[in-house]
Amino acid sequence: MSASNAESTIILSPVVRFSPSDIARRHIAIFNGMQTDAVEVVRREPYEYDFMATRHLLILCEHSERDDGETFVEGLPKSTLRRLSGKLSFVPAGHRFSGWQKPRNLTRVTYFYIDPHGPLIDPELRFAETEFKPRLFFFDRDLWETAIKLKAQAEQPGLGQKQYVEALSVVLMHELLRLNNGSAIADKNIVRGGLAGWQEKKVARYIEEHLPEDVSLATLADVVRLSTYHFVRSFKRSFGLPPRRYLSSLRIERAKSLLADPAMSVTQIGFNLGFSETSSFTTTFRKHTGLTPTAYRRNL
Repeated sequence: MSASNAESTIILSPVVRFSPSDIARRHIAIFNGMQTDAVEVVRREPYEYDFMATRHLLILCEHSERDDGETFVEGLPKSTLRRLSGKLSFVPAGHRFSGWQKPRNLTRVTYFYIDPHGPLIDPELRFAETEFKPRLFFFDRDLWETAIKLKAQAEQPGLGQKQYVEALSVVLMHELLRLNNGSAIADKNIVRGGLAGWQEKKVARYIEEHLPEDVSLATLADVVRLSTYHFVRSFKRSFGLPPRRYLSSLRIERAKSLLADPAMSVTQIGFNLGFSETSSFTTTFRKHTGLTPTAYRRNL
């Protein structure tokens, strides 16, 4: 596995192109038959993006909200969805992916470029011969978790081994085939024992709109008309985290975006996100990222 800067990799193989070209910072890693492209938008200004190549493209959108914009995947209607965090998209080889947006925050997204004829793919899977369907802004928990693990290995290759990365890549192929063959129920966003689709959307929206507040579990349960006990169990099954940890992780993701603005002090950012003390903000931020807010800003 190797990594290089965006400029050299763009010359070697097509990746999603941005306009203006310096709007994003990129970290690219190359595996056998797969390439990851971790992108962080560095300025809060309108930009465009476009991609067309012979490889499949899986998009992992970890953090993104926009005030305006639209996204297009060939074969599907255009989408003007504004809250894109926690969404996946899949663009089959030969399809065009493009769009523009006026970001509300600093987007963080990872692109997985997948060679249908990659050396790790078992020929019996007939992966290269499969006609994949395009998908835009959906969620599938198994696919999401596999992609997150693969991204982590790409960002910190020293922590894992080559065999583990290759195994994750193979699992990702199987998850894409499962999804395409209809054995998944990702578009309905239903997890056995979890929240219904409308409940997931409603509680996620409520949490985002009240992010700085100390919202009680009883209040969140009431939003989706469940008892607190059943809400906590169902929430964890749907989102993979207990409500409090989910809320904390969202705050830290928002903090990362705000830390890119040098005009805001660390104290002010913590206060805006509901931390009454700078020390509690620093402790929570370090627990999630391994760095203090000041150190994270310095690295930016």
